[in-house]
Amino acid sequence: MSMNSANFPFVWIDFGGGPGHDSQQDFEEFETNLKREEPFVLLSASAPGEDHEHTQEEKKRTSLWMKKHKAELRKLVVAMILIEPNTAKRFGFKAFSVVFAKFWGYPLMLASSREEAMAIAEKLLSVKSL
Repeated sequence: MSMNSANFPFVWIDFGGGPGHDSQQDFEEFETNLKREEPFVLLSASAPGEDHEHTQEEKKRTSLWMKKHKAELRKLVVAMILIEPNTAKRFGFKAFSVVFAKFWGYPLMLASSREEAMAIAEKLLSVKSL
């Protein structure tokens, strides 16, 4: 996973990190965004690959990091919007979104296009700033 925060509060995530990817940099980028203390939306045009199984160490590290930052995540991350053009795949992600929200503390939303994702993100941020 890599993050691109150049268009903050729209933070783009690429889940294409292959084997051997150093997730520490990802956590540091995420923390940098949290330290801004401004609401933001995560967006991704790629779903986490089914071919990459996280090691126990990665799972533990992620869980510990998430628990440490749970309050900030709930307060500042408005949503994660996943762009998936395929209707059947979007439907499949809907069931996963419940588990995702419980773990991360913010909702997983789905869009069929980049334009739809940006419209959703802009609406969510405008509501959050009220």
